[in-house]
Amino acid sequence: MSKLSKEEARKRRHKRVRKTVKGTPTQPRISVHKSLNHIYAQVIDDFREKTLVSASTVDTEIREKIENGGNVEAAKVVGENLAKRALDAGIKKVVFDRSGYKYHGRIKALADAAREGGLEF
Repeated sequence: MSKLSKEEARKRRHKRVRKTVKGTPTQPRISVHKSLNHIYAQVIDDFREKTLVSASTVDTEIREKIENGGNVEAAKVVGENLAKRALDAGIKKVVFDRSGYKYHGRIKALADAAREGGLEF
């Protein structure tokens, strides 16, 4: 038997979690993706299959505030910005989808910043 790579194992975990975590019109899903240099988050209504709000370290508004996009400080800024945009769009309650990543480091920082920004999950 061959051992799974880290990415393949993460994708398996993500598939398994997505069977139960669903975004609805009243309580959409926050999906997170991270790469070495950036972190991306979006609020998704799975019922209509639409992205309602998004934020990432690639956005020019966020890019001006951070030096490096692949660290915990950048994830905090993305979480704060995502919460602000979601509240402006009338979204208060969400479910958090960590996309198979461990809940620590950048993922935890983004989630905590979104909670502090006013989102409930």
